[in-house]
Amino acid sequence: MRELTEVKMSTPVPEMEPQRQFYYMEVAKEYVRQLEEKKGRKLTFHVSTFGCQMNARDSEKLTGILETIGYVETDTEEADFVIYNTCTVRENANNKVYGRLGYLNGFKKKDHDMMIALCGCMMQEEKVVEKIRSSYRFVDLIFGTHNIYKFAELLVQALEADRMVVDVWKDTDKIVEDLPVERKYSFKSGVNIMFGCNNFCSYCIVPYVRGRERSREPKDIIREIEHLVEDGVVEVMLLGQNVNSYGKNLEHPVTFAQLLQEVEKIEGLERIRFMTSHPKDLSDDLIEVMKHSKKICKHLHLPLQSGSSRLLKIMNRHYTKEQYLELVEKIRAAVPDIALTTDIIVGFPGETDEDFMETMDVVEKVGYDSAFTFIYSKRTGTPAAEMEDQVPEEVVKARFDRLLARVQTIAAQKAGALTGKTMEVLVEHINEQDSHLVTGRLSNNSTVHLPGTEDMIGKLIPVYLKECKGFYYLGEAVE
Repeated sequence: MRELTEVKMSTPVPEMEPQRQFYYMEVAKEYVRQLEEKKGRKLTFHVSTFGCQMNARDSEKLTGILETIGYVETDTEEADFVIYNTCTVRENANNKVYGRLGYLNGFKKKDHDMMIALCGCMMQEEKVVEKIRSSYRFVDLIFGTHNIYKFAELLVQALEADRMVVDVWKDTDKIVEDLPVERKYSFKSGVNIMFGCNNFCSYCIVPYVRGRERSREPKDIIREIEHLVEDGVVEVMLLGQNVNSYGKNLEHPVTFAQLLQEVEKIEGLERIRFMTSHPKDLSDDLIEVMKHSKKICKHLHLPLQSGSSRLLKIMNRHYTKEQYLELVEKIRAAVPDIALTTDIIVGFPGETDEDFMETMDVVEKVGYDSAFTFIYSKRTGTPAAEMEDQVPEEVVKARFDRLLARVQTIAAQKAGALTGKTMEVLVEHINEQDSHLVTGRLSNNSTVHLPGTEDMIGKLIPVYLKECKGFYYLGEAVE
């Protein structure tokens, strides 16, 4: 048990957010100070993020709060506070977390003051929480996706308790702004524009763990981006499970296309990215905005999932193969130099050879710049998990290998189209293999390595693209 003197504040706990969380940050600061005194050093923390950009953005918020209350970040999991921000899209993501917890238990046995917290999508599953309660009783704190803003309050409860604290909500309509955030990059940032999903694709657990769609007010999004730009950000990634349906549930509805037009006006912002786009909601207005925009990047992630109209219907995707291809044609007509990437599932229940060939046909016709290919993963609680006709493993594996080989061949053929051109690169970091090089990205999301120094990081630099090496370019900065 942690030997801490109870912290009593002179003011009552505020009812309103975010003031309530700032109150608990002050309480937590005092507990951290007591533990520092006991250990004779600063306390460290480590956040491990599994899954999507939404989780990465949530982890920046957790990091911001931990740094505010006095913890210092470290690369190692042998820290005073370890938090896993989990993903549950695929079964192996869950297994990875269980494996890591077993490893953490060794550290916890050596240091009883160590804190272990779990949050994110995996924690929204009842059976997962039950398993942790029974098999991993050394975990201090469990919370989900809906109450991440309450982290400071929950942390205080966990510090004061001599037992596991669990606070998982089924859903929420609440969006709490203005809490501390510690960005991973000084020059680019994710910005949540909405939370949750209303699509209920039959294979997907996300709507069950992230809840119903709720959009942030445009003025709050614009204000956040303006503050980011004042703080040196030149590129934002607008985040949502389905950004194309942004604004439908607002009191005064606003479309995603309209929001983008407002973001475009922000002075000092150089680049706008967004994900994820659902094909069923990608409007002609949005294509028009992309066509005329000076800031929207030439890259669109447009998940296909399957090229079979029959399977798309069972998947509850609300578009056909033909509609998808027509949409791609419209996008390419408006933005000819756009890079298109996608997600494809192989081995969905009932997938026949004919269905698979329909997917291969779309891959040929679209010619993706890259694709994330997945073997279907049965997620308990989704309609697809109950479906008969699960495809034999060896058949799925053979199809997957065939698709992957074709996707990679097409991507390699498309790569290098910009060789010999001078394009703007946002320099992101010193190259990990060669410290004389820096690494950055083109508007179309291609990676570029070029000779450079640390002072180039965060800057948009014209670069001559000298040579393509398959999936990246070698370039030279142009004076």
